[in-house]
Amino acid sequence: MRLFAALRERAGAGRVELSLGEGATVEDVWGMLGLGDEPPGLLYALNRAYADRGERLEDGDEVAVVPPVSGGDDVPSGSEPHSRFRLSEQPLAVEAAVDQVRSAEAGGIATFIGTTRARSRGRDVIHLDYEAYEGMAEQVMADLAEELARRHELCKVAIHHRVGRVEIGETSVVIAVSAPHRAAALAACREAIDELKVSVPLWKKETYVGGEEWIGQGS
Repeated sequence: MRLFAALRERAGAGRVELSLGEGATVEDVWGMLGLGDEPPGLLYALNRAYADRGERLEDGDEVAVVPPVSGGDDVPSGSEPHSRFRLSEQPLAVEAAVDQVRSAEAGGIATFIGTTRARSRGRDVIHLDYEAYEGMAEQVMADLAEELARRHELCKVAIHHRVGRVEIGETSVVIAVSAPHRAAALAACREAIDELKVSVPLWKKETYVGGEEWIGQGS
């Protein structure tokens, strides 16, 4: 089992081994964790792909409990420094993402840069901490980019996301999109950040003056 964000803190571990009987399904794992009532909005992943609760389990399967997401050298396992879809513990460079999507077929490149603001929900923020399901997060980013490219006839998409501590004013995510026409690039860039926040297994903890909170429905 893999646990993340508030569930990892609640269980006191990010990895747990379970023994279930023959014929067990994904939905059987929550009761074995001993964490009380199941929070609303949980999703499950089987071997790093989102899974239905009724899917049968086999010996050696990796099941992840995925809380509602928020919102992606020193690169976590599963990420490559030159990949267009990657996680990084180091500061992000906008130019690096832009260079990855340059194309002779492109008439425009649109970018989105997400930064850490000093106030949120009426509170003074000290810093953010991002956590990701490494390996799966990058694949979901790639799948999202493939769908956007098909829908908008794009050239290329790059998504880089920080993990770990992100200070006030620092960049947390960079998205770059190239397309033959600027309208398609701009529309796809906006859709990319909106979809990233609900589908990519990344979680954000907000540390503010007086406390901390995992951000996201059911967190």
